[in-house]
Amino acid sequence: MKPKRTILCVDDNEQALSIRKVMLETRGYRVVTSTSGEEALRRFQEGGIDLLLTDLIMPGIDGSKLIEAVKAISPQTPAILLSGRIRICDRETQADVFLPKGMYAPAELLERVRVLLVRKRGPKRMQPQAERSAARSSVA
Repeated sequence: MKPKRTILCVDDNEQALSIRKVMLETRGYRVVTSTSGEEALRRFQEGGIDLLLTDLIMPGIDGSKLIEAVKAISPQTPAILLSGRIRICDRETQADVFLPKGMYAPAELLERVRVLLVRKRGPKRMQPQAERSAARSSVA
């Protein structure tokens, strides 16, 4: 069984956070939640996070600054930025994907998460020809 990918989900709105957590867990992801950017950054520094999914507008460290801090620690960690207040992210951000809340279907979010995690892991490697031949001959 392949290990579950871990998503750090951040939103100061606990109801929205809970809905996203359930949606991601039912698709087989491990979800760690946080209601503040500061708490999320501490949790990320502990390690084991494969993707960051964060709200933009939050008190303290907002989503954009959180992504900046995460990318400074781990540039390869994918990040999705969500916002219910703005429809187009016009400021500079290091997010891999921006989605306006309420303007996307849950299936779109799940697909974006899947694609970013596959991209982080990289394409599946083919076995070299010699290894495949050896494996076949030892089975026969």
